[in-house]
Amino acid sequence: MDILKIEHLSKTYGKGETAVKALDDVSFSVQKGQFVAIIGPSGSGKSTILHMLGGVDRPTSGKVFVDHTDIHSLNETQLAIFRRRQIGLIYQFYNLIPVLTVEENMKLPLLLDEHQVDKKQFSDLVKTLNLQDRLNHLPNQLSGGQQQRVSIGRALISNPAIMLADEPTGNLDSINSREIIDLLKMFNKTFNQTLIVITHDERIALQADRIIAIEDGRIASDEVVRP
Repeated sequence: MDILKIEHLSKTYGKGETAVKALDDVSFSVQKGQFVAIIGPSGSGKSTILHMLGGVDRPTSGKVFVDHTDIHSLNETQLAIFRRRQIGLIYQFYNLIPVLTVEENMKLPLLLDEHQVDKKQFSDLVKTLNLQDRLNHLPNQLSGGQQQRVSIGRALISNPAIMLADEPTGNLDSINSREIIDLLKMFNKTFNQTLIVITHDERIALQADRIIAIEDGRIASDEVVRP
């Protein structure tokens, strides 16, 4: 079953002679539970794709369906709610709220929706992320690897349809990078969590089920590594 479908997606920044076409008629779909790596050189359009998939930016043309919802047909309020509930976003620089504790940062999407937190689910997630002793700490009291684990917890707390990670190890050393990728793979395989990772790291890409290469805003190749 396709959990994500992209149809003829294009994005142009600017107008006239200064216009830059970041995406040019990109189409693909992703099955539920698939781990997809999107690779490409700087300026190829791979981060633009992630912004379109995550509802952070709107395309010039084309459609993005997440769990059968055309996300860019939603107004800004509807899109913000949908993104919070159905799209887990993980960034290179963590994007944690500095004045909130680890626990508050992880629970934030549910608190914004005024939803009750499932205590067992939260406890299990905290243990899996090895953050039991850090719940009352602020982000600046954590290592980079710990901060990224908090951002993974925040992305997963709502059981999203898809999880999007933008260079999730780009700000980490090699040991923490391996730990973060191992965690993402575990959630993908154990919980059938659909995972899309934007990366320039070939070692990360080769661990995915499928690799989509982007060049000059278009799909250069789309290879299934493991069915």
